[in-house]
Formats: sequence, C-alpha cells, structure tokens
Amino acid sequence: MARLQDDGEAVVERFTPTSGRLTGSAAVLLSAALVVAMVVYLDDGFPVWLGGVALLVGVVSWAAMLRPALWVTEEHLVMRNLAETVHIRLAAVEELAVRQVLAVRADGRRFVSTVLGRTWRKTVTTRGPAPSGSPSGSSDDGPREGMPYVDWAEHRIRELVDAARDRAGVAAGSEEQLELPDAVRREPAMVPLALIAVAALLLVVSFFL
Repeated sequence: MARLQDDGEAVVERFTPTSGRLTGSAAVLLSAALVVAMVVYLDDGFPVWLGGVALLVGVVSWAAMLRPALWVTEEHLVMRNLAETVHIRLAAVEELAVRQVLAVRADGRRFVSTVLGRTWRKTVTTRGPAPSGSPSGSSDDGPREGMPYVDWAEHRIRELVDAARDRAGVAAGSEEQLELPDAVRREPAMVPLALIAVAALLLVVSFFL
C-alpha cells in the first residue's frame, strides 16, 4: 500500500538523492564528535566556542544536505528543502530541468531542489531538455540497465507531469494552465529553522564563557 502524507495524498514516487549525503553525513558526525569532546574535556580547557561552531555546522549540514527530499504524490511534486516544503501541483508545472539542481517553473515562479543534480561537466555536455516521451513505455519500474539514475528520475517526473496535464486538460504554458487554482503551496520548515537559530544563539553565548 502506498504511503500517505499528512494531507492524505498517496506517495507515487520517492526519489533518491544523487549527491550531498556522504559529505553531509561526514560533517554531522565530525560536528557531533567535537561537541562530545567539548563536553568531556571542558574542564581540561577545551574551547567552548569550538563546540558552538561544531554544533551550528552540524545542524546546518543536516538541514541543507540530509533533510532535503523529493517525491511525487497523486497530484503534487513535493520539494522538502532547508527552509520550507513546497507542494507544486503537477498539472501546473510549466517546465522543468535537471542541471546541477532540479529547477521547476510553476505559477510564474522558479523552485529548486538539490536532491537531483548532475555534475558540472555532465551539465555542460547535456544539451536540451530530456524528451517527454519514453521509447520503451512507462518508466515506473525504475531505470533501465545502464541508464543513469538522474536521467531516469528526470524522465519519470516529466512522465508524471504529462499525465497530470492530460487529466486536467491543459497544455504547458497555456492560459488554462496558468489559471489552475492552488498551483503552489509553501510550508515553512519550523524545526530546522528553530534548531539553526538555537545553535547560532549558543555559539554567540559560547564566546562569553
């Protein structure tokens, strides 16, 4: 059974991050080690400010590199980023492209997700958008053998967007598409923003200890 969101929509496809996880995990682990060292060796003169810096770096690394996620529900493309979660109605997507990040245009605005991305070299050598049609049918069973994951993910999103447009009876860039209601819904990410604020405050306080 498909997993449901808080709003009751079933998750159709969840995409695996293509970069940043290893770096983010290493930064979080190193930061945690420094914070623990500060607590253990505080009486031996371990710099409190260094622990404060480590805590802030760890929280920001988690929020910026490990927290971002990308998935598609029955009606929306959902981007969970550092500061917010953006729900974009699939039928309202005007255009999208995966370069160094995933960029989506909807409701006259541009939204970005770092979950999917190509290397700078691959971005330069990739010319034009990926085709919206698939020569071998649906790609909902995952990438074909030898197909880069990011290429499959971009095609899969396009496939789901095209299907949503067909259901809504709109064409990309048409007036009907631009008039679709509730094209974009944004929710601030209160937890990571609060954690960053607290870590920053503790860092400031650490300079006076």
